[in-house]
Amino acid sequence: MSIPGVRAAVIPAAGLGTRFLPATKAVPKELLPVVDAPALQYVVEEAAAAGISDVIIITNENKPSIAAHFAPNVPLEAALAASGDAIKLALVQHPTNVANVSTVLQDEPRGLGHAVLCAADAVGDEPFAVLLGDDLIDAEDPLLQRMLQVRSQRGGSVVALMRVPREDVSKYGCAAVSTTDEADVVSIQGLVEKPSVDEAPSNLVIVGRYVLDPVVFDVLRHTPPGRGGEIQLTDALQTLAERGFDGAGGGMSGVVFEGRRYDTGDRLEYLKAVVQLALKREDLGPPFRSWLDSFLRELRTATP
Repeated sequence: MSIPGVRAAVIPAAGLGTRFLPATKAVPKELLPVVDAPALQYVVEEAAAAGISDVIIITNENKPSIAAHFAPNVPLEAALAASGDAIKLALVQHPTNVANVSTVLQDEPRGLGHAVLCAADAVGDEPFAVLLGDDLIDAEDPLLQRMLQVRSQRGGSVVALMRVPREDVSKYGCAAVSTTDEADVVSIQGLVEKPSVDEAPSNLVIVGRYVLDPVVFDVLRHTPPGRGGEIQLTDALQTLAERGFDGAGGGMSGVVFEGRRYDTGDRLEYLKAVVQLALKREDLGPPFRSWLDSFLRELRTATP
């Protein structure tokens, strides 16, 4: 079930996808397939499963195929209907029906904070979710639902946190936290974007899920460019954390997530995600596992 007051999710998808070149020269990285559905579709489905009805994708003028994927394809649907292929017709129609998907253009890449700010008019004065397309959360691990529940109970904003090895904290935004009376919820005192190991306040780092109070838009409008000359969402969230739970949208909680997350923003991790999600499929998992076991046995035998 959705939590009253949270109807919209924002998915930033305006990046250039340079880590996946040349595949992303003409195809947006967000539409690269994870088994047989684009990575972006998994994220939209996650928002819908949490009861969110409106999904706003931040994109750019060179990615019209993103909007096309979530729009009806009349000729294809007519051909499938005429052939009587109801299964494939349902697959084609599903992205259109799963949520109310719209797009907003970002004129140039100016950071995650700017991408979120581009959605201000579409979101309005309501709390909203932000889902990063590189992070896929397993459908059996309802992280977003839990975050919406925490927002409803505690107010302010909520971010998803995961524990990582101390040597990996410099890859993420890192949180300074204190405990609450719930084992999976912490109160956030501060955030540091990609700190050194010595400067990291903890080994709890932000992963790509946020439920934000709309006051973040005003904060972003006054947030100067930070790391890399871009408007960093982490800088705005630091401001909200410093305010504390002031009754005016300030304050921040973290949900410590111990479920399954798949990173599709890195080539090696993308390959792992494809394998793991394929193995979970009822139609593909058993034969794929059998082949994979056989292939690995042959590989071990052939290796001197």
